[in-house]
Formats: sequence, structure tokens, C-alpha cells
Amino acid sequence: MATPEPATSPYLVLARKYRPLSFDGLIGQDAMVQTLSNAFKSGRIHHAFILTGVRGVGKTTTARILARAFNFEDETGRHPTLDLATEGTHCRAIIEGRHVDVVEMDAASNTGINDIREIIDSVKYGPVSAPYKVYIIDEVHMLSTAAFNGLLKTLEEPPPYVKFIFATTEIRKVPVTILSRCMRFDLRRVTPEAMTAHLRDLLAREGIDYEPEALAMIVRAGEGSVRDNQSLLDQAISHGAGKVTAATVKAMLGLGDRARTIDLFESLMQGDIATALNAIRELYDAGADPQTIIADLCDLTHLVTRIKIVPAAADDVSLTPDERTRGAGLAQKLAMRALTRCWQILFKGYDEVARAGNALQAAEMVLIRLTHAADLPTPDELITRLANQPAAPQAPGLTSPVPRNGGGGSQAMRQMLPDPAPRQSFEPAPQSAARAAAMPQNYMELIALAGEKRDLIVKRALEASLRPIAFADGRLEVALADGADPGIIQTLSARLKAWTGRNWMVTVSSSAPAAPTIKELAEARTQAELSAAHEDPLVQAILETFPGARIANVKLRDGAPAIPELTPLPDDEEDDE
Repeated sequence: MATPEPATSPYLVLARKYRPLSFDGLIGQDAMVQTLSNAFKSGRIHHAFILTGVRGVGKTTTARILARAFNFEDETGRHPTLDLATEGTHCRAIIEGRHVDVVEMDAASNTGINDIREIIDSVKYGPVSAPYKVYIIDEVHMLSTAAFNGLLKTLEEPPPYVKFIFATTEIRKVPVTILSRCMRFDLRRVTPEAMTAHLRDLLAREGIDYEPEALAMIVRAGEGSVRDNQSLLDQAISHGAGKVTAATVKAMLGLGDRARTIDLFESLMQGDIATALNAIRELYDAGADPQTIIADLCDLTHLVTRIKIVPAAADDVSLTPDERTRGAGLAQKLAMRALTRCWQILFKGYDEVARAGNALQAAEMVLIRLTHAADLPTPDELITRLANQPAAPQAPGLTSPVPRNGGGGSQAMRQMLPDPAPRQSFEPAPQSAARAAAMPQNYMELIALAGEKRDLIVKRALEASLRPIAFADGRLEVALADGADPGIIQTLSARLKAWTGRNWMVTVSSSAPAAPTIKELAEARTQAELSAAHEDPLVQAILETFPGARIANVKLRDGAPAIPELTPLPDDEEDDE
């Protein structure tokens, strides 16, 4: 009878096989380890901890190590410590998850008040064998409001033999009342340098060969999560039949060749659409997903922009040699405006490819759009270029009301505005600030005085509620605009007396012709400038070059005032003459 072969132990994935058993094996969380070390040395160990961070950075692992540290006991007695190089009395049971005094609960599947009530009831009883009862609640943000409220009192005043450790990826969903009762630790994403060293160590332990470029791809895809990187490495080992190569990782992650992606990017920036379309087709035929190709181009655009701003970014260990050298070269050649425009088009195009029925066709259209936009001139360059072109013939009777020089701007605008009242003045004559403040000489100085006195009610009324008719020394005649408050007349008289030290006669006329309000005049001028700009040949050429563009504002080169120039109003004749 044949002897049966001994059963082989089941395979453990790398994430479980190399899970740290002490803080010495925890990577990338030096700040937290230092804080805990100081707390344990000084004996100031909090009764409740909350660990937060993205997936796979070591929250649950840290909680289990803490449970082991709390309950460390050896032949010298019970003494909490972070020095876990040797196993204590309770360490093996805690590591294997079978210690009766360490309770681990998943809040994602135990969300209600009844689940928390079991913890509250069990807290009354001391530990069976370990120094402390430790409650580890993973994904604590999943607890219901009632469960959180039920936990508050126990969490605030637990028995001296109880420790709570919470872990969550959504710290903002945890009530502030819970957070205020816990010592919080934010576990950071592991840096590419530390992650690369960690994966190299794992491969050395496993005796597996690897290519540095493949490792860089895995580190980038893992996004700082230790567990994700270990899982991807495990998958790459299986995919490559025991060897981690760049080719197998590219196929596994659906990545295009980085060098070919850079070739594609260079073709796009040069405006060579034929070469670009051939390149994306070759990447697609090699197994790259169209959306992934657009994402790779986005990554490359971001990388080149970062290198342009911070040249040291090229030293990132997660970069391939091509990205490091050619990326630096592209950063020197390309202007910032070209990179930002490229990013905007690719970023928008990524969603278009995701929604398209034929992803390859959508990706090609994104590249075509990007190629044609790569060398578009800036608005300043376009204006200069168009201004240097010979003027196009205009239709009979069509003239350009927007002047190219400063000579006729104000006159052109005045012709397009309604004629003001014959005795009205809006434009202040050159005066010193002291004189204008003492006694306004015209209506505009009156508005300026209200502004200097910070009286917004009077200032707005002068601009929008009153239609000026006549202005003389100490006398103002106005008409009320539709909807204006008649009480503003009395208010204006009182303010003028207080500001100038003399009585003013402010009268309301209902028969004399009144000019527009200052607000209406400004709006009319703005509309006239916009209308004139639309008829200018240069502006028309710009609008035709950029379909969909519109004129948002007009500013004349001669710096013409917002209110057109008008002749000063002579004073009314005095009755005693």
C-alpha cells in the first residue's frame, strides 16, 4: 500500500504572508510609530484610538499590533511595550485572531445598536487572561447614528482594563463626538521610494527575478497602498510564470508601452496627426485600452508640466528611464500654455471615450482635436497677426466705429448715444480734491462727494434714481426716475447741508426735459461699445477664428471714460439781475 503524500500547506498571498507583526515591519508610518513610542515610554497610553487612511495602508494591521502591545506579557510580568521582537504570552493567540480578550468587529456588517449593545454589556466584565480587553472596530464609519450614540458614554468613561481601536477610510463620516474621545492617527500613503524598496525585499525573499521598469509600473498603479501593491505583485508573479517583467505587467494592467506613449505625445505636440493615428492604432492592436491610452497621455502631460515647474520631479523612482529623460526634454521644449491646453482637451476627452460606443473612434477624435489645437496662437498673437494683415474691403456704408487710435474714440461714442439735455453737465472739470469736497461744481462732483463720504444710499440715488436737469451754485433741479423714492430729495438736501456747510435748494421738476440717469448713460455706452466692436473687421476676424467666442467686455485703447464728455452747464440766471 502506497504511503500518502503529506498534505502541502495552502498558499498564502503576499499581503497575508508578509503582514507585519510588529511596528518594525510597518512601512511608511514613522510619525505614528514615534508618537506611540513616546506614549508607551511615558505611560500616557490613551484608552481609545482611531486610525484613518486610504485602503491598504495598514489600519487593521496597526490595530492588531496595538492589541499585542497593550497585552504584552512575558516571564518578567505584564508591561505594555512596542518592543515586540520576541513573542509574549498572548502574542500568538492575538496574531492568529483567537484570543478571547481581543474582539474584532466589522462595522460594515454589524451596524446596529444591538451589535454595539453587546460590546457595552461585555465591557462590564474584566479580561479573562490578558491585561486588557481590546475592542477593534473596523470601518467604524458604517455604524448607525443610534449605534454611535450608544457607544458614547462607554467610550468616554470606559473601565481601566478596556481599550478601543477604531479604523476607517471615511473619517468625515464619524461623528465629532466620537472623534473628540479618541486619539487620532492619519496613516499616509506610502511613498514610491519606500514602496519600491518594500517590493524588492519581498521579491528577494521569494527568490523571484524582476525588471525595474515592471516594478515602477506596479508602484504607480498601487497608488501608495501597500496591500494593492502586494496584490498586484502577486498577480504579476503568476502572470509571468514566476518572473516579473515589464511586458507581462503591461499586459496585466492594460498599459501601453511608455516609450510608445511618449512617441504618441510628441507627434501630437508637433501636429503630426497621421503619425499619431498610426501610433494609437498600434497601441490598440497590442492590447492597450483606448481609455487607458488617453489616461496615459494625461499622466504624461501632468508629468511634463511638473518637471517644467519642479525639475527635481524627474528623479521620482517610479518613473521609467524614458519618462525621466524624455520627459525632461519635453518640459524644456513645450510652453506652459500648450501643456495646459493639452491637459484640458485630454481630461474632457477621457469622459467622452468612456461614454462612446466605439472607444477607439472616440479616442482618435480626441487626438485629432488635440493636434489641431496644439499650435493655436494665443489671443495676443492672433490679434497681432490679424492686425498686420491688409484690411478686407467693406460693404458700402459700413464703417468701423471702434477707432484704432485714441483720437476719435470719444467722438464716435458720443454720436451713438442719445443727446443729453442742453443745459446738463456730467463731466467734472479738473479740480482739487479739497475744493470738490467743499463745494461740488457739477453733478459728477456731487456723486464723487457722496462716494467720499461713504454714503452709498445717496450715491446710488444720484446715479440711478435721479435725472439731472440743472445744476447751479447751491441749487439742483432733478426729475425722479420711475420707481424712485421721493424721500431721497429731503435726504439729499440734509446731506448736502452737512457736507458743505450751507443750505441747498433741491427741487423736483416734472415738465423740464431730463437727461438719462448716470446708470442708463453708462449702460447705453457699454451697449454702444459692444455693438461697435461687433462691426469692427479685426473683431469679426477673431470671432470667425474662434467659433463660439463672444465679446464679454470692451475697453478702448485711448482709455476713454465710462461717461462721455459733455460741455459744462452754465449757471441759471439770478432773479435779481
